[in-house]
Parts: sequence; structure tokens; C-alpha cells
Amino acid sequence: MSRRRRIGIDLGGTKIEGVVLDADKRPVFRQRLATESAKGYGHILERVAQVAEACRRAAPECGTIGIGTPGAVSTRDGTMKNSNTTCLNGRRLHEDLIERLGVPVILENDANCFALAEASAGAGRDAALVFGVILGTGVGGGIVHRGELWRGPQHLAGEWGHHCIDPAGPPCYCGQHGCVETLIAGPAVEKDYRHVRGASLPMTDIVSAYRGGDVTATQVFMRFIDRFGRALANLIDILDPEAVVLGGGLSNIDELYTLGRDAVARYVFNDELRTPIRRNQLGDSAGVIGAALLA
Repeated sequence: MSRRRRIGIDLGGTKIEGVVLDADKRPVFRQRLATESAKGYGHILERVAQVAEACRRAAPECGTIGIGTPGAVSTRDGTMKNSNTTCLNGRRLHEDLIERLGVPVILENDANCFALAEASAGAGRDAALVFGVILGTGVGGGIVHRGELWRGPQHLAGEWGHHCIDPAGPPCYCGQHGCVETLIAGPAVEKDYRHVRGASLPMTDIVSAYRGGDVTATQVFMRFIDRFGRALANLIDILDPEAVVLGGGLSNIDELYTLGRDAVARYVFNDELRTPIRRNQLGDSAGVIGAALLA
């Protein structure tokens, strides 16, 4: 059985999680550590190595490790790009992980890992073409067609968080203005509330205040819903997926599946919206399960 086990690691901004899956894709071992990204690139490598070594003890005959990470490997020079864990950018993470871990490593964008997991064993498993959405502290996405990831020749497929929906919008770390991530990620909505109210409130409290009828929270929340609708409608116009699966912390907001869906329907280039917008089924485990499926 151990020969059929798979090891996956999810390298996140705040935590690193490792999992061992059995032949039926069921987790049989988990390990979590804080990323401690403020301590720098070398420290992150060592933290990943600690998680990998723990997983390998549970699956000693597993020869390949799948790792999900924010950002992607540049097809131009092999370094990391587009990561909001910025100390990874410009580094040869893939090569360094192979050298440090001493085994083959398959490195993939974390949103792609999420999409692969949900398409294979979660809310999108009945659909041939799935778009997986990460909506939390950042915005990302991944495309899975008939069980296979579509990465694109530049490893850009699914990066809907960095298409512009407001050229006069806030600056983004990518160098552009008005990217989806700058307008509907959790920190962006909190910033909008702070701008309007002059006081800070976490995203969860903004949602609660909206539900309680607070005027400012309602203004900010409905703007968030409208922007979500416009951004996802753009994606559906281009890709026309058979299912959209939402993940990340904001996917727990019930209104995204009612008011949010209505907003998508309002902007989509069609006289109806047939695309189902679904809540993820694998929760926080989706990314690390997807990483294991890579292996």
C-alpha cells in the first residue's frame, strides 16, 4: 500500500501543511508548521524540509513530492514569479527544493492545486471543465479539463485575480491598477470599509454588520458583491466552465451563492447564467490534497 501513497505539501503564507494520501485519496497523515515567512527564504526552505521529512517517515517508499506554492515558475528563467509571499520571487525555488529534499519535486501554483483537488474529489468532480477560485487574502484560480490541469504556455492560466476591472482602482503589487485582487480580496474590502468609515473592521465583522443592517457595511459589502459579479462574469464569458468552485476564506460567505450569483448573471454575456457556482467540499485541505495528486 505504501507504494501507492502520495505526499503533498501546501506552502502557504502563514502555514505549511503536509499530507500523505492512501490509494483511495484519503489522508492518513498530516503535519503543519507555521511558515514564518518574515524570517526569509532560507528559513522557509527549512520549514518545508521539516514537513517533508515527517511525511516521508509515514510514506518512506514515496519517491516524488507534490508542492503547491503561491506564484508560479517562470518559463523564461525558472525562477519564481507572481508570488504574494514576495521573498520567493526571483528565487530558484524548484531547484532548491529538489536539492534540499533529495527527491523529485513537482511544483505547482496553490490555486491550481485547489482546482485539481475539487475537480477530482470535490465539488467539481461531475464537470469536465472546472474553474477553481481562491478568494481570501488574495485572489487566484485554476483550470482543470477532464482531470488535467491547464497551465498555459506561460503558466498564467487561471490568474483571474490580475485582470483589471477598474483602471482607476488601487495599485497592485503586480504593477497594474484595479486588479480583481485589489478590489475583492479580504484586505481590499477591509480597506474600502476603512476609507468609508474611517475605522477598521475585519471582513467577518463587515459581513455581520451588513447582515445587521449597518449602512456603511451594507454599502461596502454590496460593492464587494457587485465587483465579484463583474470579475467572475468576465471569466465565464471567456472560459464558459461547467462549474465554478469557490475556495479560500471568503468562500464561506453565504451571500456569494445568492446575491453574488445574481451579480454574475447581471454581467455575463448571455440571457441566462447556467454555470453553477459551488462552495468547495474539501475545505482547507483542498490545496494540500491537490499537491499530493500531482505526485
